[in-house]
Amino acid sequence: MIINSEYVDLPVEGSPMRTLVAAPKEAGRYPGIVFYSDIFQLTGPMLRSCARLAGYGFVVAAPEIYHRREAPGIAIPFDDAGRTRGMEDATQTPVAHFDADCRAALAYLAAHPLVAPGQLGAAGFCLGGHLSFRAALQPGVRAAVCCYGDRHPQWSAGQRSRRWLAAAGRADQRGGVADLGGTRSAYSGRGTGNHRKRAAGRRLRHVILLKSRTRTGCLRWNWNA
Repeated sequence: MIINSEYVDLPVEGSPMRTLVAAPKEAGRYPGIVFYSDIFQLTGPMLRSCARLAGYGFVVAAPEIYHRREAPGIAIPFDDAGRTRGMEDATQTPVAHFDADCRAALAYLAAHPLVAPGQLGAAGFCLGGHLSFRAALQPGVRAAVCCYGDRHPQWSAGQRSRRWLAAAGRADQRGGVADLGGTRSAYSGRGTGNHRKRAAGRRLRHVILLKSRTRTGCLRWNWNA
């Protein structure tokens, strides 16, 4: 499927959130997806993932997750310094900011002329997998795919928050969540204390999803993500 792509700046609490929008070229109504990157923002692999999803018939909105801390258009380098920078940006971004960004992206998609009414979802990788899980608790999100977002939910992508379970308890979702990861991924830290924390995080996420009455699929393949 031929696609079109462009960047738009969505105003969020006085800060422009640069967002890649990729969509099928053919007129129609398609599901909308908020797509979250890993800690390096919109690098080549993330842009290709957005294009691929759009080619399958989705309208994809991929925001720069650190728009309050980084200049528009910044893709953080894939190196040790970049990893440190990305993690610092993540931990210094309050949970409320991530949630406000999510609502802004969802509102943009809901108003987009190519997006079918009531057909909103979320997806993401790594930190983005965590953010897409959090997006699943937003009203109107019908489905979410969380790819190796194994960080403990109480970490809450920026601040520890005990509101996770309370939010899930109030939610009444009718959508579904797929939680994907690899048993051999270096990200999992198998055999270490870090691995045990991530495993605990996955179990707590599953409890949250059960409390929110969300249809859930939790898959672990023997792969190296």
